This record gives sequence, C-alpha cells and structure tokens, in this order.
Amino acid sequence: MKTNDEFWLYDLKVEVIGSDTPMVCDHQPGQYFLMQGENLIFGPNGKFPLYPLAALLPLLPARQRDTSEHDWMTTDTEIACPDPHCGGRFLITRTGKRKFTHSQTTGLPDYRGRAHWDPVLQGNNEND
Repeated sequence: MKTNDEFWLYDLKVEVIGSDTPMVCDHQPGQYFLMQGENLIFGPNGKFPLYPLAALLPLLPARQRDTSEHDWMTTDTEIACPDPHCGGRFLITRTGKRKFTHSQTTGLPDYRGRAHWDPVLQGNNEND
C-alpha cells in the first residue's frame, strides 16, 4: 500500500580497505559493518573500532539519501581513518534501497503507525 509519506534510504556497507601507508589502528582489510535504516549490523567477527566508527557516523545518514551526482557525498566514497598515522581507509558503498514512511519512523504519537521493523511489514526492501 503506497502512502504519501514514503521515503527511501540506501542500505550501506562500510568496509575497511588498505592504502600504501601501514594501518596502526585495530581494523583489518575486509572488516565491515552494514547500515540498514537506523541499524548497524557488524560483520562476521562482530567488532569495529570505536574511533573510526565515531568519525564515520556523521557521514552515514547523508550517504543514505539521494544526492546529486555532482555532490561530494555521492562521489567521495573512500574515507580516511581519523588517526593521521594510520593508512586505513573506509569504503562506503550503497548496496540497495529500503522504503520507509514518516508515520512508521517518527516518535510523534499523532503520526505513529506500525513501526518499520515490525515483522508484519514485508517487502519494504528493493532487494527483496
């Protein structure tokens, strides 16, 4: 059922990649986490270092949204580790799109519908 308060967010994958400079922080190439809506899902080893995560978090909500093809948020997908001595890089990839509605995601009681994470709501992922 389509409502007029729909919006789409990209699912993201944030993966550790290397560079020519050695990494000195506790992240290894291939380590990753996924972002689906507001949720972070950590890769198979279940960990991701706090300081790079703290540096990446402000970028992720913007990266989840549609942006102009000329916007740096669209084109610059590789982010440096915040430690200036570390060669770690983080690749942010859009992996799919997920549909939400304002009424499902807001905390305002007058606009609250069924929560987007409710198992009754299926088929809200473009990749399904």
